[in-house]
Amino acid sequence: MSDNNPYASSFGLSYGGQTARPASGGAAAGAGQAAPAGAAAGDLVKDTTTAKFSADVLQESRRQPVLVDFWAPWCGPCKQLTPILEKAVKAANGAVKLVKMNIDEHPSIAGQLGVQSIPAVFAFVNGQPVDGFMGALPESEVKAFIARLTGGKGGAAGDPLAEALDEAKRLLAEGDTASAAQLFGAVLQHDPTTVGAIAGLAECYLVMGDAAHAQAMLDQAPADKANDPALAAIRTRLKLSEEIAGLGDPVALQARIEGDANDHQARFDLALIANAMGDRATAAGHLLEIIRRDRSFAEDGARKKLLEFFEVWGGADPATKDARRRLSSLLFS
Repeated sequence: MSDNNPYASSFGLSYGGQTARPASGGAAAGAGQAAPAGAAAGDLVKDTTTAKFSADVLQESRRQPVLVDFWAPWCGPCKQLTPILEKAVKAANGAVKLVKMNIDEHPSIAGQLGVQSIPAVFAFVNGQPVDGFMGALPESEVKAFIARLTGGKGGAAGDPLAEALDEAKRLLAEGDTASAAQLFGAVLQHDPTTVGAIAGLAECYLVMGDAAHAQAMLDQAPADKANDPALAAIRTRLKLSEEIAGLGDPVALQARIEGDANDHQARFDLALIANAMGDRATAAGHLLEIIRRDRSFAEDGARKKLLEFFEVWGGADPATKDARRRLSSLLFS
């Protein structure tokens, strides 16, 4: 995939990243004032631990945005991204800080946030995660990400393929599925291996209710890109569509909750139905309520399902951003 792929900076998608090993164990409104210009480089970049996370990230992000770089010594793309991050943060001259966390030594925070692929970068503002990306992005995209986060201007431009993908994504988000499909198809005529267009066209089929063709699109992906997160998100969406079959009558499920607020299975099933109907806020609300009441339900199944929803919705979706902030408050309060 080209480095200029417009999906590369979407929260929850990764390009060039490595799957995180199990522990061996948009501009940000109200970001507070930036650090003084000319801040010392040593103040802008630091390593943190689980114990220091609250002070180094949550509290510090109330003064200016803080980027958290989840990495590991064995991760090749991490070694590519970290120097780029450090350079871009220092060039921002105090408008943003960088905190690095080795997930081999400190896996719990990454686990709570659902990090499955590294490098993973989360942007925190006012104690909450507001945006992020995964994978080793080129310097231009990292700078553009920081510019958006701090309210500045920037971003790579002039790539027709990236612009076409952006436009197709916009059309799809606005409900013009037919036009989006045509544009995704045009991109694929130019380059049949473009993952963003394969995933986009598959999503168009899903929106039109044609799961078979959506699956066929995924099957056409190049073998070396079959596990790309953009495609994984569509596979997850197909899986979720299958899960809602036979869940029952939503009216009856709601009645069960009204009779017993701790009927977590009924609430969980309602979340799946709400998501299938496109009501993302309600779906997230049901799962967050389960997490608040009983984190152990279905072996932390509500949080895991919410993370699946984030993958499907995409990091830029308002429902994802809102639910991530609320999840963070539940996990870190």
